Amino acid sequence: MSVVLRAACVFLLGLLWASLSPSSSSRVWIPPHDQVARVARFIAHQCDWASMATISTHKPVVGQPFSNVFSVSDGLHGSSTGVPYMYLTRMEISVQDLEANPEASLSMSLAQTDYCRQQGFDPQSPLCAHIILSGSVLELNGTEAEFAKKALFSRHPEMIDWPSDHNWFFAKFNITQVWVLDYFGGVKTVTPEEYFQAAPNRKHH
Repeated sequence: MSVVLRAACVFLLGLLWASLSPSSSSRVWIPPHDQVARVARFIAHQCDWASMATISTHKPVVGQPFSNVFSVSDGLHGSSTGVPYMYLTRMEISVQDLEANPEASLSMSLAQTDYCRQQGFDPQSPLCAHIILSGSVLELNGTEAEFAKKALFSRHPEMIDWPSDHNWFFAKFNITQVWVLDYFGGVKTVTPEEYFQAAPNRKHH
């Protein structure tokens, strides 16, 4: 094989490897696991959807936990508030549960980002960091509803065209406790005060 042909083959193999390998610039860097509140805030900002568990009001599972998926946003990309905002309709079965009992839990995991796949972590692994928020869902109006609209529509532009006859409204998850699993040794807890005081970074070196 000529030198030119060999060089061309090496170049093409390099391009193929680059296309298949995750770019270092696209890697997700989470805060150190001993900075629990920062980890929680980081996860809440990275995730665009969550699983919300309510207490069902629907037969045949009345009184039982009922989990459902909702789109969320805690602010524009790069501008975290820590507050999960949602766009809801009373036609939705989980929202009907919330009208009877607004208490719920909200789960978000880095399994929905590139992080766990890049690291080779199974979604159930403690290293594939996730949070569980305890609290309640509150309907919004006024200035905070306008903020929620910007936060949600910036990440979920499809929402703009959802049917107006569904009487959509903006809501937030009012956090009373934060549970974090991001490392071995069991779940850790963070108070709402610690959570909101933490400053998440998109990257940590």
